Amino acid sequence: MMDVAATAGVSQATVSLVLNGSPGAKLSDATRRRVNEAARQLGYTLVRRGPRTVMGDRTNILFIADEITTDPWMALAFEGVRDKAYEYGIHVSLAVSHGDEETEKMILSQMSHMPLLGIVYGTILTRRVDLSPAFDDQHTVLLNCYRPERDLPSVVPGDVLGGRTATDHLINAGYHRIALINGQQGVDASRDRLKGYRQALSSHDIPFDSELVKPGNWEPLSGYEHTHALLDLDTPPDAIFCANDLMALGCYDALKERGLRVPEDIAVIGFDNREISKSMHPPLSTLLLPHYEMGEIAFELLLDNANGRQAGPAQIKVECPLVERNSVKVMAEVLDAAGSIKA
Repeated sequence: MMDVAATAGVSQATVSLVLNGSPGAKLSDATRRRVNEAARQLGYTLVRRGPRTVMGDRTNILFIADEITTDPWMALAFEGVRDKAYEYGIHVSLAVSHGDEETEKMILSQMSHMPLLGIVYGTILTRRVDLSPAFDDQHTVLLNCYRPERDLPSVVPGDVLGGRTATDHLINAGYHRIALINGQQGVDASRDRLKGYRQALSSHDIPFDSELVKPGNWEPLSGYEHTHALLDLDTPPDAIFCANDLMALGCYDALKERGLRVPEDIAVIGFDNREISKSMHPPLSTLLLPHYEMGEIAFELLLDNANGRQAGPAQIKVECPLVERNSVKVMAEVLDAAGSIKA
């Protein structure tokens, strides 16, 4: 499966979702075709280990989230765990701890009377966590977070690949002076999306220009202010990659104030695929944060772990698929080059 992932240029988790035919997986048709073609070329056949069962009477899972209302991510992840668990007749309970260790101890104490299969522990921001010893007696899978010791299985988004995919998309469309309005400094997602951005520039022999990278804070106002600052440069960008959709919303407002049209004058791409991205004018090209799929995979890991099938701690990074809309257009020279090749 690792060979198929490498050949198709996707994560191992994506290979698993495609070959298992997971109906809820939000993967593009192109990604599915790449995976299936790679598997065919390599002669790979999915090894099915027979039906998995729930050991004994452990028919409950506890999902602990640090936050559930500030962003939709943990709600989506919970739905992924719950929907997959229901296929096995397993009930999932949700608790919110606000990241407080004493609250988490109280939650575990209150749930101790239940026959738990295990715990999924999720966080709004992708980050490292330090769990209390109260978790030591339970099978635990981390979702959107990880332990520094990497001694527990975890599922996180592939933010580096996502940053590279967003930047590659702009470059392949013909843009060469690409700015990045990044998220809050010191956050894993910001670090990794910047890394992917720099990888894409390097792979296309485009020099990195620190003037084009601005430190945002995930909020629309920072997208608005940094867009104005980018447009004031002696050589302004021809495209802007916003590290989340809310900053792209502020970016749109600033561009409109300057009398610039998206994508005719400047291209914009976001990250997250929030509901609002579909309603922006024009609809925003973005990348999907795959928290629902991450929840499905976290359940699979928990079930394997509880049944003794987990070979050891593992971190699975789940692909963030590109959602193409109308905020990026293919430049004339790219279309002309494509026409010449066909001719």
